[in-house]
Amino acid sequence: MSAVEARLAELGLRLPGVVPPLAAYQPAVQSGVYVYTSGQLPMVDGKLPVTGKVGAEVTPEEAKELARTCALNALAAVKSVAGDLDRVARVVKVVGFVASASDFTGQPAVLNGASELLGAVFGDKGVHARSAVGVAVLPLDAPVEVELQVELTSA
Repeated sequence: MSAVEARLAELGLRLPGVVPPLAAYQPAVQSGVYVYTSGQLPMVDGKLPVTGKVGAEVTPEEAKELARTCALNALAAVKSVAGDLDRVARVVKVVGFVASASDFTGQPAVLNGASELLGAVFGDKGVHARSAVGVAVLPLDAPVEVELQVELTSA
């Protein structure tokens, strides 16, 4: 077990399997020392646990937990390309999309679910730049979607 996966276990978490693509794309690709993930939905065992808009059908607290699940799914996609999460030199950028009710403005707090997880797992290497974007709708009526860019060490 890698040190990163051991840290996840200490946090009471496990790395899930890679979520299969919903369309014509790869879950993650490597270019040079960077891995870019596709947007990851908060899928658990092949299903969305919750659907709807944050600030309407989904509470901000639920959405924050869903963002954490998205980040775990993104880490699984990174591992599928990198082979070992211990190769992550730095989480460079997180982009998060929040399907938002028209008056909801708490997107940054929702995306803290992903950011806080990455910080807890990677420490200083998990500190990253981030965008938190409110959108009208996401695939499958998901409340949250997260993508990562990470830098790898050499193999």
